[in-house]
Amino acid sequence: MLELVDVSYKTNEKEILSDVSMKFLPGYKYAVIGTNGAGKSTIGYVIMGLSSYKPYKGKILLNGKDITDLPVTDRAKLGITLMWQEPARFEGMTIENYLTLGGKLSVQKSEVAEAMEFVGLNPNLYLKRFVDKTLSGGERKRVELASIILLKPKYAILDEPDSGIDLMSLSIINDVVNYIAQYGGTPIIITHREEMAYNTDYGYLICAGKVLMHGKTEDVLNSFRNTCETCAHPNIPEINELRK
Repeated sequence: MLELVDVSYKTNEKEILSDVSMKFLPGYKYAVIGTNGAGKSTIGYVIMGLSSYKPYKGKILLNGKDITDLPVTDRAKLGITLMWQEPARFEGMTIENYLTLGGKLSVQKSEVAEAMEFVGLNPNLYLKRFVDKTLSGGERKRVELASIILLKPKYAILDEPDSGIDLMSLSIINDVVNYIAQYGGTPIIITHREEMAYNTDYGYLICAGKVLMHGKTEDVLNSFRNTCETCAHPNIPEINELRK
């Protein structure tokens, strides 16, 4: 189980998260819901352990062990991964090398091909292409989803996974989310769109950096629909942190 216990975070003396407590159980699908600027993406960065997102108060626990001070690389080894809202580009790196971590990931070529097909990309046409500006935003999102399929993380944080994609890709995202839960992993979808949250079991509603309510996703969405207003929270990710 992944757990946040009274986590608070601030930047430039401005409180971004205040006493946030959450629990994420294996095999369940979660949504972290809130308007733009509510602080929900910051929760993802805090869980992932980005260097500039260390809470000044509270703890992050993984199976009862305190991982609050662990760096990104160590958390990744423990099975936590983050899919960025804006996927990274890597000039000179093929999609095949990206998906296999330069050959370090122990997977068969057939598994790589199956992951590509799962997200609607023809492996014969894409594996030798580069992860660069020649790929559209939607294509890069699909490549990121394929990488999650191959990594099989225990906890997959998907930050606004539907940003900049088409309707067909929405269906693929839901398929990947279901796949993660089926093998016993925990997908955590960070979103401000109701249609992305519908496929989850449990939701947390974030407003002004606080957990306004939590419960069955349907109930949380009803509250989101009826009570939330636009928040004004700085929320600037450090994308280079995971490129190291």
